[in-house]
Amino acid sequence: MSGFGRRRRLGPAVPIAPGARVDRFEIFFDLVFVFSFFIITRATALQISGGALLHAFLVLAVLWWAWVVHSIVATRIRLGEGFVPVLMTVGMAALFTFALSLPNAFRDPRGNAAGPIVAAVSYIVIRGVHMLLYLHAVRDSPNERRQLLRFAPEMIGSTLLLGVAALVPPQLGGLTSAAVVRDGLWAAVVLLQYSTGILAGTWGWGVASAEHWTERYDLILIIALGESVISVGVGSNLLGQPPTLPAVAAAVLGIVFTAALWWAHYDMIGPAARITLHAAEDGPRVALARDAYAYLYLPMIAGIILFALGAEGIVHQIADPHVSPWLPAKGPGEPLLFGGVICYLCGNMLFQLRTLRTLSWTRVGTVLLLVVGIPVADRLPALGALTLLTAICVGMVAAEVLIFGASRHALRKLVFEERLSHEAHEAAWRARWHLPAEPDEGE
Repeated sequence: MSGFGRRRRLGPAVPIAPGARVDRFEIFFDLVFVFSFFIITRATALQISGGALLHAFLVLAVLWWAWVVHSIVATRIRLGEGFVPVLMTVGMAALFTFALSLPNAFRDPRGNAAGPIVAAVSYIVIRGVHMLLYLHAVRDSPNERRQLLRFAPEMIGSTLLLGVAALVPPQLGGLTSAAVVRDGLWAAVVLLQYSTGILAGTWGWGVASAEHWTERYDLILIIALGESVISVGVGSNLLGQPPTLPAVAAAVLGIVFTAALWWAHYDMIGPAARITLHAAEDGPRVALARDAYAYLYLPMIAGIILFALGAEGIVHQIADPHVSPWLPAKGPGEPLLFGGVICYLCGNMLFQLRTLRTLSWTRVGTVLLLVVGIPVADRLPALGALTLLTAICVGMVAAEVLIFGASRHALRKLVFEERLSHEAHEAAWRARWHLPAEPDEGE
């Protein structure tokens, strides 16, 4: 049977409707990104250093760009309909092997090159699947096909640079020079990808469903916050040993400050930004979707991974029965914990500034408190440092609930009216299903 025949039997690709929501296959695909975030955190936690953090950021940036391209494809066609899930399963397998290869992507560049090669080949497959799907989606749109050509140099250049990063460093003599060349090539990939997104512009693109776009990014941010929860659980090390009061207290504090950071985005900023994207049209909508979501979610997710690493190290020390919980935290746990939360909040403030054209003084004050809190936490016991961070984050939430109460109420009223109107429209549409069928002519 021909490829066309097989595709016809599976069903055609279904375009995204203006009011579309995220489908179940997209959430299924996100499971691989859960694993990818987990791998980045675990690989970095093995030996935290400046080089390890640099490698984590490079890998995260390249992985995030694959997510951005993935979300752009999902703005045009339903990933769980017709023949598309077959191709997306291939992409999932490639992304899974890409994640598996990440811990070895930056090992001794003169040693075994299997990890970097697998990473490069897997990435080529991921981008190839996305390209095939988008080409199919825009086959009847000359403008979008021309716009897609502007991204061709980025795709070709990124995959070639990753291949060169896998093959060239092992041929170099010195370990230092090989590592510098490899890191430079990965940095060139990141620079090429994100600069292309700006230079290509917004002409020829479109975001059919603002609801779908914002929901996709909100879900992936929740997935990243889940990495913090996992890290606290890993750090608690309670499996196989009786829980102690300090260990339980540390685990609870880890959940509380993570919930406060969830609240910081999803209480007001996220819903208000969604309405803003709904209100925008054409080029301004695409630019807003690109800047606020595709670009400014990256520092938030990077911050989550940083404070997850810090939380894991601190909670592990507190839960260790052989170490006094009253000793100051050892290693880089406290700077990572506080620095990660600062990075997350700064990314969120930039997101707020881009979408809402506002800046909350409560967030600015919280960041300043966290900066001042780093040297203070360094002198506190590990449990005290975690308590200080949690108190600052919860204090920010409490202050915003009290100070911005009227704005929160107005926003929730607007969201409720929007949902009510949407449901009324859907109910009127569904009522047509219950109307009696009109008799055929001649009966």
